[in-house]
Amino acid sequence: MAKKVGYRCSECGWQTAKWVGRCGECQSWGTVDEETARSGVSVASGGAVTAPAVPIGQVKAEVAHARTTGVPELDRVLGGGLVPGAVVLLAGEPGIGKSTLLLEAASKIARQQTVLYVTGEESAAQVRLRADRIGAIHDSLYLAAETDLSALVTHVERVQPGLLVVDSVQTIGSTQATGVPGGVTQVREVAGNLVRMAKERGMSTVLVGHVTKEGSIAGPRTLEHLVDVVLHFEGDRHSRLRMVRAIKNRYGPVDEVGCFDLHESGIEGIADASGLFVSHRTEPVPGTCVTVTMEGTRPLPAEVQALVARTEAQQPRRSSSGLDPYRVTMVLAVLERRLNARLGGCDVFTATVGGIKLSDPAIDLSVMLAVASAAGDKALPPGLVVLGEVGLAGELRPVRDVRRRLSEAARLGFTRALVPTGSLDAGKGKRGEASLVRVNGRASFAPGFDVIEAENVWDALSHIT
Repeated sequence: MAKKVGYRCSECGWQTAKWVGRCGECQSWGTVDEETARSGVSVASGGAVTAPAVPIGQVKAEVAHARTTGVPELDRVLGGGLVPGAVVLLAGEPGIGKSTLLLEAASKIARQQTVLYVTGEESAAQVRLRADRIGAIHDSLYLAAETDLSALVTHVERVQPGLLVVDSVQTIGSTQATGVPGGVTQVREVAGNLVRMAKERGMSTVLVGHVTKEGSIAGPRTLEHLVDVVLHFEGDRHSRLRMVRAIKNRYGPVDEVGCFDLHESGIEGIADASGLFVSHRTEPVPGTCVTVTMEGTRPLPAEVQALVARTEAQQPRRSSSGLDPYRVTMVLAVLERRLNARLGGCDVFTATVGGIKLSDPAIDLSVMLAVASAAGDKALPPGLVVLGEVGLAGELRPVRDVRRRLSEAARLGFTRALVPTGSLDAGKGKRGEASLVRVNGRASFAPGFDVIEAENVWDALSHIT
C-alpha cells in the first residue's frame, strides 16, 4: 500500500503536510518531525459489533446514573458523582494535592465497591505512608505500582475494580507505540486503551494529568477529547485553600467549583466558602470593594483590592493578581476616559483576597470603584457590595443571578448593594432568595438591605460619594 509523508508536532500532536520549523498550534520550535501514514484504505462491512443498534427510547439510562464519591465537594463538580464507564481527567500542578484528594475519595468509594489505585510516580510504600497519614486504609482498596500498560491491564483483570485510578497517565507506557512515556504517541495510545477498557467494563476511571508551565494540560489535545470529564485542580502553593474546577463535563455543569482545605492530616471539603475571600476588618480601608461572583450555582462574596501610587517611570506598571489583566486594563481605560481619572503617572495594582481567580464580568464595577477609591484615598461606605458589568461607553449592564448574589450578601451581614438599573424587578424571588420591595422608588431587600440602582458609572460613583 502506498504511503504518504506527513509531519507531526511531538508536543501537541499538530499535523501539517510540509515541514515547518515552528508548530502552528503550540508555537514550539524544532518539534515538528516527519511521520509516514498509510494512504486512504476502504473499510468493508462484516466487523463484529459490541451490541445491536436499538431505538434510543429502549436504551437503559439507569446504568449512567452517578454514584457518590463520598466527598461532597467533588460530587458537586462532577455533577453528582462518578458515572460507571466514565473517564475523568484530573490535572494540576505538582504538589497541589491531586493524589491526596484521589486517595481520600478512593478509600470512601472502597466501602461500596472494589477500587484499584495504580501509581506510576511513587512506590507502593510511599502511597501507603500517605494513606496512613490521612486515614485512607480499606480492604477493598487495592494498590499497584506499575508503569507498563499491559501490566496495568493484567491488574484490572485480576482485581475487577469498579473504579480505576491511574496516577499519572504520563508515566504509563505501551510497547505498541513508539517514543518514551509522556510523549504524544504514548499518551494517545495509553489513554485510548484505558478509555476503551472503561467503556467495555463499565468501570469508572480517573486519570491524573500533568500541566505545562503555562497551566494547560500536558500532552496532545486529543487527550481532553477522549475523556468524559476534565477537572483542573488549582490553588496557591503558600495557602491551604484548593479549588477543583470543571472544564469539560458530559454528565453535569461545567461552571461548578469545589473548595477544599489541604492540611497535614488530609484534605476536606469546605461546604461554606463565603467568608474565605473577604478580609475581616473593623474600619473601611481605601482601595477595597466587595462583590459577589457566581461559581456555577454557588454565590461567593469576594473582595477586590487596588493600590494606586505615583511613579517617576515613563511607563507606569499595571499589575493584576487573580483578575483578568485585559479586562482590568479595559476598566482602567473607561475610568480615565469617562470619569476623568488621572492614572497616567501612577502604578496601579489590583488583586483579590484569598487567592480566588475572578473572571465574571459582574466584577467590573467593583474593580473600577476599588481603583477610584484608592486614587482618591477615600474608603467606600461600609456594608456595601457592588455588582455590574461596565461597557466601553460607561454604561452598566445587568448581570445574571442578582437575587441569589444579594441574598448571600445579606446572609453575611452586608446592608446595601449597588447594581445596574433593571437588574431586579419588584415581586418575590425564588425559594431561598430574599424578596425585593420597592417603596417610593427605592428598592430594598427586607429586612434592612437597601439596593441602589445606577444606569452608568457616573451614577454609580455619585451614589457612594
